[in-house]
Formats: sequence, structure tokens, C-alpha cells
Amino acid sequence: MQRVVLGRTGLEVYRLGFGGIPIQRVSEEQAVETVRHALEAGVDFIDTARGYTTSERRIGLALKQAGVVVGPAADKGAATEPAGEEPATAPPRPPSGPRRVVVASKSPARTAAAMRTDLETSLRELDLDYLDVYKCHFVATMADYEQVIAPGGALEALEEARAEGLIGHVGITSHRLEVLERALDDGLFDVIMVCFSFLEPQARETVIPEARARNVGVLAMKPFSGGVIDDARLALKYALSEPGVVVLAGVEYPHLFDENWRVFQEGSPLTPEERLRLTEIRQTFAKVFCRRCDYCQPCPQGVPIQTVLGVRQLVKRMGKEVLRESPFWPGIQKGHECTECEECMSRCPYELPIPDLIRENLRWLDEEE
Repeated sequence: MQRVVLGRTGLEVYRLGFGGIPIQRVSEEQAVETVRHALEAGVDFIDTARGYTTSERRIGLALKQAGVVVGPAADKGAATEPAGEEPATAPPRPPSGPRRVVVASKSPARTAAAMRTDLETSLRELDLDYLDVYKCHFVATMADYEQVIAPGGALEALEEARAEGLIGHVGITSHRLEVLERALDDGLFDVIMVCFSFLEPQARETVIPEARARNVGVLAMKPFSGGVIDDARLALKYALSEPGVVVLAGVEYPHLFDENWRVFQEGSPLTPEERLRLTEIRQTFAKVFCRRCDYCQPCPQGVPIQTVLGVRQLVKRMGKEVLRESPFWPGIQKGHECTECEECMSRCPYELPIPDLIRENLRWLDEEE
């Protein structure tokens, strides 16, 4: 089982981490059991977010029950190692005693005041006094990015929190490669989080190698493309084939975690048959899968197109009840205002039939109700 140093943070972890989205859609007891099961199996990187409703609280409960250590005490000068350098075999776990676990969270706040409030809420919900990484979440556009890094922006609050010892490192997440490329050029962030799967492989050619060259840690989110890819084994093998990244895979049940962990433990490369299967799946989704690039925007009616096109995945990941209470719900309902003007289609680089997909997804959602 491979380990990786997360860029200049110096944090060394297993290459398969635990994502905190799916545990929202089960009971608290079930969620805590699943996270604790993952921790006991060896997971040492957990990622969550302010926007994941109950996720932070549930992870905090599991951390306490598992008796692991979260904090800077175990951070020791690995920062000189380049990102992606990893021994082929992980060192054996100690037979007893507390184990160090890296915990990360994030907030979509754009101002310093709002970011500080969210960070304090995250610490309270997780019942921690320190977080290894805190990220500016879902920085969707260059305008968002400029707001984050401006005086009085979210990054300012994170820098102050780092100076106070509340967090160890700052990060950024985005679905747009251009935003992450800019972030890498500016050198303001220690960690980036990027979409990476065999349906969204573009980061492999641009952002990931650039981050590696700049010694910035890479977290690969959505290895299953937000729930689109049903073959978890195939998806994980592909994501883990990219060296130097921590792949975040969220699950809500222990047996699903065990399936993912087994793939990681095996560490086997993709077979010719599996590569053929990858190609077949890509072809199936070529004209229906939204890559969340947002080139289709702005919509004249204000429809958040990527949200509406991803509604099936949101239901799969969060559950219908959680989704109804989430910030995504008003945007999903906005989809009913689509006039089928087709302006979005003229801008979509993948030539998706966007109005048709909006209509089909909303009809599906109504039927699910």
C-alpha cells in the first residue's frame, strides 16, 4: 500500500483517503460506524466540508471513538520531499497506541469574516482545536478566485488562522482547471483539490504535473465522477494509477469501504480488458455527462446548468432529504425556468444537448419525489 507526501505540507498519508459526502445520507449511528471502521482499517486522511451538512459532526464523533491523534505534534520535516515521492510499501502500523490522522475541511466563504466564522464552526463540529488543511471550497470562476485572494478575502482569514495555530496548511478546490492553474502560478496554496476520473482525465495532462513540479499537494476528488461510474473497482484503479495524488473516495457503509480498501491494498495495474471497458464507458457518456466546466454559462434565465445536469449524482451522493435542505435545491428548481433557447449548447465544448438533459433530469427528479 503506497504512501505519499502531500507536497510542501510534509504530511505523509496513504494514497486512498476518506471523503465525507456520502455519510450525510445515513443515520448518525451508521455514519460514525463507517468512519470508525475506515480509521480502524488504516485510513489516515479524512476530508469533509462545511457544506456537507452533518458530515463534520459525525466525523468528529468517529475520531473521538477511534482514539486517533489529530494535530501538529506528528508533523516532522518531510516538507523537503517532492510531491509524489512514495515508498512502494507502507511502513507497518504500530501494534498499539494512538495513530496520527490528517483531517481537512473547507468552506465556500469568499470574505475573511465569513471564512473565519466557517472555520470556527468546523472546529466546533469536529470537536478539534486544529485542522491540518482548510480549503477555499468550490472556487468556480476567476472572479471567485480574485475575491478569495483579495485583501479582506477568504485567504486572508486562513493565513491568520495558520499564524494562530488553528490550521496547518491552506488549500483550494475547483472544478475548473484554469482556476487551479492560476492558483499554482500564484503559489498561494499548499494543496489543490481537482476532479479526476476516467471520465474527467484532463488534470493528468495539466494541473497534476504542474502541482507536482511546484511541490503542491494534490487531492483527487470525484474518482467516481460524482456517482456516475458504477464500477468502483475500475474507477479507483484508474485514479490510483496517477502517482503522487491522494484519491478521496467517500462511502456510507463499511462493506463499501472494504471493497475500495481492497483495491488499494492490491495495487494492481489496469488490465487490457479493463482499459477496453474504460473506453466503452467513456463512449457511453460522451454526449450526456456534464464535465462541470461551466463554459455553457451564463444562462439567460440564471439556471445553474451543471447543478441541474448533476442532480442524479447529487441524489445518489446526498440522498433526497438532505438535498432538499441543501444550497443546491433552489438552483435545481431554477431549472424549470429553462426556455430551451440553446445559447448554452453553442458554448458547450462537448456538444451536449443541454436543454434536453435539463428536462430529462427534472422529470426524473419529479418521479423520484
